[in-house]
Amino acid sequence: MQTEGLRRGIGPLGAALITFNGIVGAGIFMLPGLVHEAFGPFGPWLFPIFGLAMLLMVVPLAAAAARFDISGGPVAYVGTAFGPFAGFQAGWLFTLAKLTALAANANVFASYFTGLFPALDGPLTAPLVILLLIAGLTAANVAGVKQSIRLLGAVSVVKVLPLLLLVLAGLWMFGDRLPAPGPFPPLSEVEASALILLYAFVGFENVLVPAGETKDARRTIPRALVLTLLLTTAFYMLIQFGFLAVDPADSADAPMIAFGDSVAGAAGATLVAVAALASLAGNLHGNLLSSPRLLFAMSERGVLPGWFGRVNAASGTPVNAILAFGGVALLLALTGSFVWLAVVGTVARLVLFLLVYASLPRLRALSGERALPPAGLALVTALATALCLWAIWQTKADAWAMLAGSVLAGTLLFALARRRSRQPG
Repeated sequence: MQTEGLRRGIGPLGAALITFNGIVGAGIFMLPGLVHEAFGPFGPWLFPIFGLAMLLMVVPLAAAAARFDISGGPVAYVGTAFGPFAGFQAGWLFTLAKLTALAANANVFASYFTGLFPALDGPLTAPLVILLLIAGLTAANVAGVKQSIRLLGAVSVVKVLPLLLLVLAGLWMFGDRLPAPGPFPPLSEVEASALILLYAFVGFENVLVPAGETKDARRTIPRALVLTLLLTTAFYMLIQFGFLAVDPADSADAPMIAFGDSVAGAAGATLVAVAALASLAGNLHGNLLSSPRLLFAMSERGVLPGWFGRVNAASGTPVNAILAFGGVALLLALTGSFVWLAVVGTVARLVLFLLVYASLPRLRALSGERALPPAGLALVTALATALCLWAIWQTKADAWAMLAGSVLAGTLLFALARRRSRQPG
């Protein structure tokens, strides 16, 4: 199925870039210090353990993605299985989570920018940086999906290359200091840090949304999910080994800056700061590339006004959805209004995953297959469901209150949109 006006400009590399930049944002510049402090020599080995746990969550999502080549991701999966209301709630919660992440990371980008260029710091610097950043990335996404993927590729190189060079240099210089892994840490300590480690891998779901602009989406997206997750796990593990070998002093506040300084002095610290800016820009750009397609998909399904579903004839992009998403994200970032939504983002993702898992038997039945999946997929889905429920159980009460309020607001918006759609033109 080809949505009219959209262009399939995202290939396997583009899908991998969206997945990678969704996962790797600001967290990688704080995570090595936290893991090193809590787990020491065993730290690097936690990444394949939690990468495997996240892979269990990814496989059922990939199974759902293999059934669709239209935009929307969870909106399409859940909406097809359980109807317009469920699909709208999935899209609504997902959109809130992505808006919150974009607004928060835009503020982190402004902080890193003023840290790298302290001479430019002033009362208007951060708002101006946020304005130019979001406006520029929004314009790049309006211009066309192929141009957006090229920009994402360039940013990814600037993000990854300095970190890889510094880590390899650190291992070459201090590799003989690497200690033995030691015993497995107490389960209580692992459990205390589990949410941080699990959330270091989320963001991969970005690639599910622009399926309507992905070549051979039913094959490309599942492969990108699995392969990129495995490569990102190896990337995280390598960085942690480098951090363990160097063991930089005074790394509590900015661990990777301290790491870069220990390896290559001021130049190393500057390289890490540039990589951090590129990492944040890539994460923001990937978010702006995928998330507006949620609005587009909900419009196509008749649960948002048709205005959001308009495609620019010249660029082949859902321009109104992109402008609306970018505009709201900019408003939240500049006013700080995203803070009260921040707690929704974590639990909303897990609830979305559970909704998708629950939709799989229904999707199979609708396509004329046996509702029960093959034994292997059924086992993985059961394990993934248990992991999501366990992670949700760790969530604080305020997150549940915010989620309930968001669902209520979504219900009211859905009712209003349906009422308007029934009114004569």
